[in-house]
Amino acid sequence: MKNESYKHIKVVVNKEDELLRVDKFLTNKIINVSRNYIQQMSNLGYILANNCPVKSSYKIKYRDEISIFIINTDESKDLKIIPENIPLNIIYEDSYIMAIDKPAGLVVHPGNGNYTGTLINAIAWHYMSTNDKTLSVLGSIDNRLGLVHRMDKNTSGLLIIAKNFNAKTNLSMQFFKKTAQRIYLALVWGDVKKEKGTIKCNIGRNIHNRVSMTTFPNKNYGKQAITHYRVLERFGYTTLIECKLETGRTHQIRVHMKYVGHILFNDKCYGGNKILKGNNNTKYKQFIQNCFIACPRHALHAVTLKFTHPKTYKKISLKSPLPKDIELLIKKWRNFSKKI
Repeated sequence: MKNESYKHIKVVVNKEDELLRVDKFLTNKIINVSRNYIQQMSNLGYILANNCPVKSSYKIKYRDEISIFIINTDESKDLKIIPENIPLNIIYEDSYIMAIDKPAGLVVHPGNGNYTGTLINAIAWHYMSTNDKTLSVLGSIDNRLGLVHRMDKNTSGLLIIAKNFNAKTNLSMQFFKKTAQRIYLALVWGDVKKEKGTIKCNIGRNIHNRVSMTTFPNKNYGKQAITHYRVLERFGYTTLIECKLETGRTHQIRVHMKYVGHILFNDKCYGGNKILKGNNNTKYKQFIQNCFIACPRHALHAVTLKFTHPKTYKKISLKSPLPKDIELLIKKWRNFSKKI
């Protein structure tokens, strides 16, 4: 649920910089970004002066607000991606993009102690085994092999992969402008009172526990995060909800639902792996234990992904069926709720 494959940089023009070409101005202002790259961004329409796209030759004016979208292709630059024969559930693929239905338990990208056995290793193998030139062309500049957005290890569902630089830039822009849509299904603890709502609360790294994230209601810390939710089904002590992401922060749904008092079911990181609602009798405790066994991870699945194709501009809507563990979990709660 993470989409930080780009940076949005804004710079206001000072008097002494007036009449410089915008590509030279930005080259001077941004570290480790070449003038050639800036010109490429301009050709794609991703350099703006006062919210209007401009050419790289544009002469900047005093107090112009210049914006540029930088695609993060240099993260862990020295990390070598080794192709590994890991099965992929590819639900869509053409010369420009690939959509994957990721299973729970699969780490998306090497790093933080997980340097093999990841989704990126599997994608590299797919390109190699199908003689797809994407591995040699894109891999030389982007060791994330076109990954546009990311997903937690134990979250399942849809991910989009760009197969060339222009496609990645285009798709990243769609996520930034919120024209791409991601919909998740989640089972949360408690009876969510409102049928639908919006959670707006900044999210940032927890200073007391670097593994987890936390909310910052005062907006002075963290990054803006917006989640829209809708109740789908109520089970008394738990609720099945649909979440639409307007932003894509790390652990966004998990942290936002904790913030409003409805931690995801069996979310170990945020305390959802214990009984938070219901009674303490032996029969109920056993039922919950059986539910944890049926779905041994947080109950979150990316079910829908909508975007515009970066080359054909056709509207694409992809769907992923519920995985067996969450499907079984919902069935157990549905049957249990009839007896409450």
